[in-house]
Amino acid sequence: MPGGRRKSVLMASDVRVEGRVCEYPGCTAAGEFRAPKSRDKLHQYRWFCLEHVREYNAKWDFYAGMNEIEIEAQIRADQTWRRPTWKVGTRTGRQSQDPFESLLDPYDILADSDVIGTAGRRPAAQANNLTPAEQQALSILDLTWPQTLDSLKVRYKELAKRHHPDANGGSKDAEERLKLINRAYSTLRQSPHFAT
Repeated sequence: MPGGRRKSVLMASDVRVEGRVCEYPGCTAAGEFRAPKSRDKLHQYRWFCLEHVREYNAKWDFYAGMNEIEIEAQIRADQTWRRPTWKVGTRTGRQSQDPFESLLDPYDILADSDVIGTAGRRPAAQANNLTPAEQQALSILDLTWPQTLDSLKVRYKELAKRHHPDANGGSKDAEERLKLINRAYSTLRQSPHFAT
């Protein structure tokens, strides 16, 4: 078809079949317009004349015979085209195996302990000529010096996912924590110690 679009026969809104008679009792007009037979048979049709298809459509109720819970379930399923979905913000991902990960040890009291993991230890950044801003950024990201750019990126992505407001029900605290994490990551990315 030059200059025009082909219209699919299945999707065409003007599907008319000659020779059909209106299915409305007592009507002998041509049945040119289709209407679904029922909620369970949406692709099987009854054929009516224009007057009776309008009447049929005005009375037809897709949700007839359903209770409120079934109607709500139908609407929710239709919103996602009946595809599976998962809740946003649930922490179903991998959790840390270190039970002391969030333990803070600002005075290095537990630094020599074999029981405590490295997550709670204070970074030994002073010996590496890091600026106070870089030291604070490492602390916010809970990292010790030295680090590579790749390990910094991995840690940033992990913390950004964990503290993102969408993953925490829109929490303002999570939003503020994410802002701190973003600033810390930006500070370290611009540092000459992480030059690529």
